[in-house]
Amino acid sequence: MLIPLAYGLAVVLDLFVVFIGLRFFFQPQAAAAGYGVPAKQDGDPAYLTVKGLRDLVSGLLGLALLAFSNAEAAAWFMLVISLTPLGDTVIVLRNGGTKAAAFGIHAATAAVVLLSAVLLFAV
Repeated sequence: MLIPLAYGLAVVLDLFVVFIGLRFFFQPQAAAAGYGVPAKQDGDPAYLTVKGLRDLVSGLLGLALLAFSNAEAAAWFMLVISLTPLGDTVIVLRNGGTKAAAFGIHAATAAVVLLSAVLLFAV
């Protein structure tokens, strides 16, 4: 029961990050608003593209580890990658985003990613 839960949560999280990355490419303004720090209407194309690429690559790397490696390697990845949503929490707070977005989206995501790491370490 633990193995499908551990891998299932990790796959869902990685696919979600891929989706977010792609959204920054195809709907950048909406994605930035959902992130918690809206982009300027007439600017910030580099920020939006970098954010999208970072998320897309992170999600694909997580999926590759799940497919071609073992649970321990995937667990270490999830543990380390949890720093990204923790950093996003700080970025949102420092750049005028709401506490609800910072903690409700990013800190909560970090907690779920850490839970995924714990589950993967346990299998």
